[in-house]
Amino acid sequence: MSAAQTLLLFGVTGDLSRRMLLPSLFGLHADGLLPEGLMIVGTARHDIGDDGLRDEARKAIAPLVAERKLDAAVLESFITRLSYVAADASDPSSFAALGKALEDRIEGGIAIFLSTAPSLFGSTIAGLEQAGLAGPKTRLALEKPLGQDLASSREINDAVARVFPEQRTFRIDHYLGKETVQNLLALRFGNLMFEPLWNAQGIDHVQITVSETVGLEGRTGYFDGMGSLRDMVQNHMLQLLALVAMEAPAQFSADAVRDEKVKVLRSLRPLDAAKESVIGQYAAGAIAGQPVPGYIDELGKPSDTETFVALKAHVDNWRWKGVPFYLRTGKRLPARQSEIVIQFRAVPHSMFNGRGASLKQNRLVLGIQPEENIRLAIMAKQPGLDRQGIRLREVDMDIRDANAFADVRRRIAYERLLIDLIEGESTLFVRRDEVEAQWQWIDAIRAGWNEAGMRPKNYGAGTWGPAAAIALTERDGVSWYD
Repeated sequence: MSAAQTLLLFGVTGDLSRRMLLPSLFGLHADGLLPEGLMIVGTARHDIGDDGLRDEARKAIAPLVAERKLDAAVLESFITRLSYVAADASDPSSFAALGKALEDRIEGGIAIFLSTAPSLFGSTIAGLEQAGLAGPKTRLALEKPLGQDLASSREINDAVARVFPEQRTFRIDHYLGKETVQNLLALRFGNLMFEPLWNAQGIDHVQITVSETVGLEGRTGYFDGMGSLRDMVQNHMLQLLALVAMEAPAQFSADAVRDEKVKVLRSLRPLDAAKESVIGQYAAGAIAGQPVPGYIDELGKPSDTETFVALKAHVDNWRWKGVPFYLRTGKRLPARQSEIVIQFRAVPHSMFNGRGASLKQNRLVLGIQPEENIRLAIMAKQPGLDRQGIRLREVDMDIRDANAFADVRRRIAYERLLIDLIEGESTLFVRRDEVEAQWQWIDAIRAGWNEAGMRPKNYGAGTWGPAAAIALTERDGVSWYD
C-alpha cells in the first residue's frame, strides 16, 4: 500500500483525540515523519469549523511544545494541516458534505480512524459508502471494543467487511504500539541466548499483570456492561500472551506475525472456571493513602460485574505443554503497572549447596507501563573471602529505555500506530481471526462462570484482589510478582 494523503479522524472532539491522537500526530509532524502533503480532517457531530478544531489542537499540543522546547512555528505548521467537516455518525445522510470536501483527495488515498461507539460502526460505514469514501484507496482503523462476545464481534466485522476487505481493515490494540511490547519480539528472535530456553524445558511459568489504581473514572455505562475480563483480558492481555508464546515467524511481515499469534490463541486450553479463575469486585478502601468508595457506591446500583480477574491459562502445544500462564488484571489495585514476568526453571543441580549458598531461579521482567524496561535477575557471587561459605546474591541486569536509548525520544504508542495506518503497514494491528479466537476463549470462560454460579468476591480498594487470587498461584508453589 502507498501512503495515504488524507487522514480522516472521526470523534476528533473526544477525549482520545485530545489526549493521544492530536499530540501523536504533532510528534510525527515535528520529526518530519508525516507525508509532506498529508491533510488531517477531523469530524464530529457539532459544527465547530476549522478554527474550532485548530483552537482545540493548540490547547492539546501546547504542553508537548513546551516540553520539547519547540518553536511555535512548528505548531503552526502542523495546524495548517487541520480542517473540519461536521458529520453525525448516526445519520449516513449527513456524510454528503464530508464526501464533497474530500472528493478531490480520494485518488491520493484516505486513512480513516474510527473512534466512535461500536453501535455507530454500521451507520458510519454506510455513510462513508454513500459519500463515495469507501473505495479501494481507503483504509479503515477501528478502536475497541469490537463487540461484547463472539456473536456481536462477528456482526461488527461482517458489517465492516461488506465495504472494507480485510487487507484494508486495521483493528487497533494500543498495547501493540508500546516499545516494550515490540521489543519482546526483538528480545526473543534477535538474541540466541533466550530462544533455546523459551519453552517448557526452560520456563517454569509466565505471569502477565495489568493493574490500575483508578475506578470507573466516568466510564460507568461502558465498563459495567463489560467487566475486566472483556475490557482487558480479551484484547490487551491475550495479545501479550500470544507474543510471548508464538513461534518464530519466517519473516517480520504482517501476515507472518499474525499467523503465528492466531495459532497460539487457538491452542488455549478451555479453562475450568471454578478451579482456574478468580473474579472480584472492589469495596471501599484507600489508594495512595486517600479513601475511595467501593464499586457499588460509585455505580449507584447493585452489580455483579467483575473489576478484577485472575486466570490460570495453558497453551496446549509442544513448546508450552505444562507451563501455566497466570493472568491478572483489576481496578483499584495498589499500583498502576503492566508487566510480563518470565520465570525460568531452577538449575538441575546446585554445586553450591554444600558451601552454604542457595540459588534462586532466573527471572525476566518486561515492564510495559508506567515505565518501559527489561530486567533480568541472575545469580552472582557476593564479594568476600568466603571463610563462612560462598554467598550468592540475586542481581538485576536492568535495561531501561530512558538509559539505554537516551538519544532517542520515547514515543506515544499511538504515534507508531498512526504512522503505520497512514503508510498501510498492518503488522501491529489485529486480524479478524485473532479477534474471533480471543472471543471464543473468553465466551467459554463467562459461560463457565454462569454454569458454576460464580459471583465476584469483594476485595478492599488498594489491595491485590481477593485472597482466592493468591491461592490460585500458591497451590502451585508460585507467588505473584508484586
